[in-house]
Amino acid sequence: MTDTLRITGIECQGHHGVFEFERREGQLFVIDLELGLDTRPAAASDDLVDTVDYGALVQAVKRAVETDPVDLIETLADRLAKVCCLDGRVEWARVTVHKPDAPIDATFDDVALTITRRREERP
Repeated sequence: MTDTLRITGIECQGHHGVFEFERREGQLFVIDLELGLDTRPAAASDDLVDTVDYGALVQAVKRAVETDPVDLIETLADRLAKVCCLDGRVEWARVTVHKPDAPIDATFDDVALTITRRREERP
């Protein structure tokens, strides 16, 4: 059985992008996470040690966005999925990276990429 833990709207400042000014100036990235896990052990024990500590996870995700710039949001999303899957209780992670200030010469609301990775797919 898999339950879903969802954390949305994690705001991070990152320096990712293919253009030099994106790397230099940085921009807002917004991250949404969905994790598949069995929450029954935590429900039975009412103890944080029996589930994913989402406070610690958010801090790890923020660190992963705010360091080590990459060119593509595909690379960033994959990195974040790997961070989520470090906890052995996570069966799968769905990560959405929003880049609302992407350098596009048009009016738009958002650029977003969503990926899903299973724990077994980690190298």
